[in-house]
Amino acid sequence: MTGQTPGTQPATERRQDPGAAAWAEDFLGPSFQYQSLPLTPDDEGDVAATLIRHTARPPGDAGGINGRAHAVLYLHGWADYFLQAELAEQLSARGLYFYAVDLRKFGRSLRLGQTPGYATDLRMYDEDLGAALAAIRADLPQVTGPDSAPAVHVLAHSFGGLIAALWADRHPGELATLTLNSPWLELQGSSLIRNLAMHLVEPVARADPKRPFHLPEMPGYWQSVSSEAHGEWQLHPVWRPAASFPIRAGWAKAVLAGHAAVARGLDITAPVLVMLSDRTRIQAEWTEELMHADAVIDVEETASRALRLGRRVTVFRYPGAIHDVFLSERGIRQEAYQDVACWLKSYPCGAAASTAPP
Repeated sequence: MTGQTPGTQPATERRQDPGAAAWAEDFLGPSFQYQSLPLTPDDEGDVAATLIRHTARPPGDAGGINGRAHAVLYLHGWADYFLQAELAEQLSARGLYFYAVDLRKFGRSLRLGQTPGYATDLRMYDEDLGAALAAIRADLPQVTGPDSAPAVHVLAHSFGGLIAALWADRHPGELATLTLNSPWLELQGSSLIRNLAMHLVEPVARADPKRPFHLPEMPGYWQSVSSEAHGEWQLHPVWRPAASFPIRAGWAKAVLAGHAAVARGLDITAPVLVMLSDRTRIQAEWTEELMHADAVIDVEETASRALRLGRRVTVFRYPGAIHDVFLSERGIRQEAYQDVACWLKSYPCGAAASTAPP
């Protein structure tokens, strides 16, 4: 993105008060801070997620909306991390606190010696999201008082959209709303292809779960986004490589199981908004068409799968958008910012569930 190039996080730390968790300035600039969220160690050693916050306070935040603070928690996609500073600024200006989380082994959370993005069960990320929600509750009590926890709206992209949808299904009442930006709800093609893929992946996943599959590189989407190619966004070469992360057998099995769960149907109680481009263009070679289409998922299949997420699902289509609607050309993303802010505020009470523990 335009601005600072990602790198090693600054060592200087800031504290809200003597008892608060430590926040350090993020590479996105002085308006962004991050803190590490320690998680249960695994076979590769210590594990952590990273919570990022936009420090600008929303206009008129003293009483929040209907006496409650409303916060957005952003969840990134595969071989990805939080870089959408403009999205944070836009939603903060529209009255919402903004946070994002880099999941374990992604982006700011990736440590030396770890297998990037690796997981064998998508339920593993329940710990990451639980830690992020707890940190948000701890960060905002002064806004609404101890008896009124903030309402949290999750906004998730692509692979993060699959994680968030499955998580929301397992945790009714935790979220105010769920917004899915081009969620990866089905394997490209169809359920038939997914079933065939599972039969091929499962025996390898049992024998050697970290074995990488040697698949053709598909850098077209990266080229449409990166300022080093045809896009306008500065991307970290390790956190978001042009060739993506290697696809490993154990991870592929977990993703296919998640797709199968969506196909069977979920029961997400929170209102769901799904944002999609109007067309798909998946190809290895970059052409100008990739600046105006989704080069990663099948948008028609995704629109169909979206109807199986819950009782209240809305689908917005954006002609000319790329896979990440918020990284599309300026006019499209400006429309998307406005749509999301208005949609979130259409559920300011009643459907907005507390993130406080039962």
